[in-house]
This record gives sequence, structure tokens and C-alpha cells, in this order.
Amino acid sequence: MEKPSAQVDEAPRPLIHPYTIFMVLLLGGITILFLSFSGAYLYSRIQSNNAPIQIPIIFVFNTILLLASSGCIIWAKKSYLADNTDNYIKALKGTILLTILFMIFQGVGWYQLLTSNMGMSSSNAAGYLHIISIVHFAHIIAGLPFLFLFLKTAIERMKEPVSVLVYFSDPEKALKLKLLTWYWHFLDILWVYLVLFFWINYLVG
Repeated sequence: MEKPSAQVDEAPRPLIHPYTIFMVLLLGGITILFLSFSGAYLYSRIQSNNAPIQIPIIFVFNTILLLASSGCIIWAKKSYLADNTDNYIKALKGTILLTILFMIFQGVGWYQLLTSNMGMSSSNAAGYLHIISIVHFAHIIAGLPFLFLFLKTAIERMKEPVSVLVYFSDPEKALKLKLLTWYWHFLDILWVYLVLFFWINYLVG
């Protein structure tokens, strides 16, 4: 009598990858954090009857740098999908360079605030500006190692046609790049919001 062949039940794949769920939760948490900061700033300024603070013009210049870095990471994603090795590496390098420039000029902006007697302890408004910009800066730093990791992996594995093919056909790598793109775009949009928030507060008075 023949024994029935054993059937191996494959575990159903989740409709949404856990990495995607984690990123959505992370971005949601960051959104709540900065909205809380914004609300606390408004409440504190109104309660204390403090004058709004004018952000340094270099913060506006930093917005251009971040938007340019978003453009580079879009270029990286398109190059990845097109299996374009050279452009992919160039785009990652461009994103890293623009991000580092943002960090340098952000330090210049903080220095300008200090030399203008708008240090963290000078007023509640100045304190919130420093805290909010520092927390955003910390999220930039948190994402930078992943950019370097993508660049390092690409340089190491894109030496032979076979390794290049394997790299570009890796679905998990494509997903991680997509999520990193989401994160970077989010930080850029967040920075634009913060600059506009403080600028409108200053104009409205």
C-alpha cells in the first residue's frame, strides 16, 4: 500500500512586509513628536507673550540642500530599477555629500543664532527652535549610516556581472532602498514644514 506523499504547507506571506510596517510606525511616531513640539511652541509663546523668533536665512538654504538630496535618492532608486550601476553609485554619493553639507551648514546656522544672542536659554521660542532643529538633525544622523551601508555594499558587490545581477535582482534590497527613500523624503518634507512653521509665526507675529 502506497503511503500518501507528505504535503508541506507553505507559510502564507504577509500582505505587508514587516519592514514596511515598522517604517510606517516610525514615521507616524516622528510626525506626532514634531506636531507636539509645534503645539508646545505655540502654547508657550502665547502664554508667555513672547515675540516669535526669526530663523537664520541659512536654514532656508539648508532646505535647498535637503531637497537636492531627495532628488539624488530618487535618482538612485531609478538607477537601481534600471540596473544602472554607475548612476546608482553616483546618486548614493551625491545624497551623502548633500546630507553632509546640510549638517555642516546647520552647525553654521546654530552658530549664527548664538552670536545673535538667541541661544537655547535666551527665550522659550529660541529654546524650542534649537530643540526642534537638533531633534531633526539627530534623525538625519540616524539615517546617514544606512546610506553609507548601501554605498559600501554596492561598491563591494558591483565588480563582476554575476554579482551585479544578483544585487539588482534582490527583492529585499529593493524594499530596503524604497523604505530608505521614504525616510529621506519624510525628513525633507518635515524640514520644509518646520521652516515654514517658524517663518509664518514670525510674519504673523
